[in-house]
Amino acid sequence: MSAASDGDSDVDVARLTSVLSSLFGAAGVSIDDARVTVDSLVAAEVDGVSSHGIALVPLYLERLQAGGVVADAVPSIVEDLGGLLVIDAAHALGQVSSQMAVELAIARARVHGLSIVTVRHAFHFGTAAFWTRQFAALGMVGFAFSNTRPLMPAPGGAQRVVGNNPLSIAFPSVEGLPLVIDMAMSATAMGRIRIAEAKGQPIPEGWATDDEGTPTTSPAAAIKGLLLPAAGPKGFGLAVAIDLLCGALSGGAIGSSVKPLYGNAAQHYDCSHAFIAIDASRTNGEQGIAGQVTSFANEIRASTPASGTTKLYAPGDLERERRALRSTSLPLSSALVAQIDALAEKAGLTVRLN
Repeated sequence: MSAASDGDSDVDVARLTSVLSSLFGAAGVSIDDARVTVDSLVAAEVDGVSSHGIALVPLYLERLQAGGVVADAVPSIVEDLGGLLVIDAAHALGQVSSQMAVELAIARARVHGLSIVTVRHAFHFGTAAFWTRQFAALGMVGFAFSNTRPLMPAPGGAQRVVGNNPLSIAFPSVEGLPLVIDMAMSATAMGRIRIAEAKGQPIPEGWATDDEGTPTTSPAAAIKGLLLPAAGPKGFGLAVAIDLLCGALSGGAIGSSVKPLYGNAAQHYDCSHAFIAIDASRTNGEQGIAGQVTSFANEIRASTPASGTTKLYAPGDLERERRALRSTSLPLSSALVAQIDALAEKAGLTVRLN
């Protein structure tokens, strides 16, 4: 590990992966389950999505210790209708049940051309794009959705009624550079607000309100208050649809039945997920849709920039650019490094980041 600017430290990715895997192993998680969980969190950090990266490790470990997440849970198929399946995650780590769901969705899409796998009694699964990129790598169009505990009000409301419910869609391309959309239905993720609070920084206007519905730039007030939906009623409507797609279709929790992620660590989070796979290699000739995806992405990149803009990106390009820069090392705050090392010491491990 070497020093970096602004209180950050450059951490070797391989070492980070090893330390985190050991931490999850010490918490009773199997080698395979620890691997997919750590891969998801490290990938988010490498992509620059720190709200879904290493900062979540203390939360995950706290929940494993308290029982809110079950370390040795084995997700199972509870409904199988061929192209439509339902998995009961049994409150396993979200990455464990999600990997199972993605693999099932891929296998069934190869048979039926299209498949939908929903998951109930689930936990946080990291970034949605981590899952949809797996579909695109195999020439499929992939969708991933999740619901969360209520964080946003109805338009004009002052009460949390729906989560910021993320979605990701990934399309395969000829060049192996998938076009990837990944976003939550709020103006920003709660994780980004928590990071701003930890750094003592204000948040931009339009992200959130306080608990009385008054717009705020205070992250502390926002955490106690309400997130605002992206694009107003449009984002709110999509969030409602995702909640039902994940929760109602799986027979799992929706709305206020999903519990706070940063709440009682012994209480199950109980969110729901949905994954859709489309075997796009079956349509549009031998190349499938990949050729058109590539052409469209290149058209976006080559479009006329506005004054002051030097480069335009197709969806997924920016994260891919960050991955290229951070493939072997990435910046982590010194405080987070110290926190991870303290957890390792508490677990009786000899491995450290610093």
